[in-house]
Amino acid sequence: MILLFLALASPLFPQQEVYITLKEGVPAISLALPNFVTRSSAAGVRQTATELHQVVSDDLNYSRIFSLLPKKYYDYIRPLDASNIFFKDWESIQANILFVGEASSGPGEDILFEGKLYDIKGARFISGKRYQASPKLNRLAAHRMADEIVKVLSGEKTIFTSKIVFVSDRDGNDELYMMDYDGYNQTRLTFNSIRDYMPTWSPDGKKIAYTSYKNLNAGLYMLDLEAGKVSPVSTRGTNFSPSFSPDGKKLAFCSTMDGNTEIYVAGADGKNIRRLTFNEAIDSSPSWSPTSREIAFISDRSGQGQPQVYIMDAEGSNLRRVSFGGTYHDAPAWSPTGDRIVYVSRVENIFDLYVLNLRNNQIVKLTESNARNESPSWSSDGRHIVFASNVSGSSQLYAIDYDGANLRRLTSQGNNKLPDWSN
Repeated sequence: MILLFLALASPLFPQQEVYITLKEGVPAISLALPNFVTRSSAAGVRQTATELHQVVSDDLNYSRIFSLLPKKYYDYIRPLDASNIFFKDWESIQANILFVGEASSGPGEDILFEGKLYDIKGARFISGKRYQASPKLNRLAAHRMADEIVKVLSGEKTIFTSKIVFVSDRDGNDELYMMDYDGYNQTRLTFNSIRDYMPTWSPDGKKIAYTSYKNLNAGLYMLDLEAGKVSPVSTRGTNFSPSFSPDGKKLAFCSTMDGNTEIYVAGADGKNIRRLTFNEAIDSSPSWSPTSREIAFISDRSGQGQPQVYIMDAEGSNLRRVSFGGTYHDAPAWSPTGDRIVYVSRVENIFDLYVLNLRNNQIVKLTESNARNESPSWSSDGRHIVFASNVSGSSQLYAIDYDGANLRRLTSQGNNKLPDWSN
């Protein structure tokens, strides 16, 4: 199985290095995104250009990096001439960056999609990119173009071609599925009559570790997406909550192989398993720091019957507690930026997401609903979180920004849970 089908991409011109430093509280970059130019009279090309424009627009709006100019602003300047950019026009409507997209017919049914970035105040071309894509890959081409815009202008990690793996019972049994970051292209990955749970991506996006109830036992398995092969990691005892280290070298997970629920670590290939925690309490839900040097996890070792969030070094030493209060905590997820941990906390029998800022120890309540919100996972840029919630009645997946803004629903069919966002 191939995880991503690649569209052909080539640079149009040498790229000039333009990086814009982005910080919290800094206004978003004003970007003009006029309708894409079509180099064909065919209705299919015009329709594709509209689709490509919508996807790129949605991606850039979601990024929190850009502020797209309202379409009505374009009425105040002369129509776009892709071969002759009138920079003063775009500056007059307060655009800092202009993106010009063009769609034309390619070989067979393929579409050629070109994009060019311009620095308005500097009155200069920045960079360009060209993609050739079949009709089925139009959305991927648009996502890649949006990734390129973010990469060129900010140098930050991009998320628009990332995937979310999750569990769904839409076909009658709990199986693994994956989808694009925006909820499109939901695809089933496992086909069996047993329950599959708690999937997690390897850093390179080629493998998924997960729990499966083969022979009525919760074993830990590895799915190789390219080879379509499943191999066991640990089948002794109950095994769950796998987590790959960001450097791709290790796999942490929970197991009762020695009787009590403890945290173990193995190589990324699932071999050389060794135990990290030694405590009569239940230790679970490991999550690696972005440096791969520390692990956040849940433990009820305080003796009060109230699981809390702890952090330990990757070898199991230097343990310390970082959450206080609440009657129950679960599913910590360390942000890729390293400064935050999102987790689930139960307060008065309501499960909500909270974000702990490790720099100042401040806690922000992320969700506010009379529902069960759980299983958070970060996007690789650290700006967004996917999670499961039964706020609509059934369990569905939602995405929300790290500060509680921009809540949006991603699934609707069956019950969906336990999401994990790829790098």
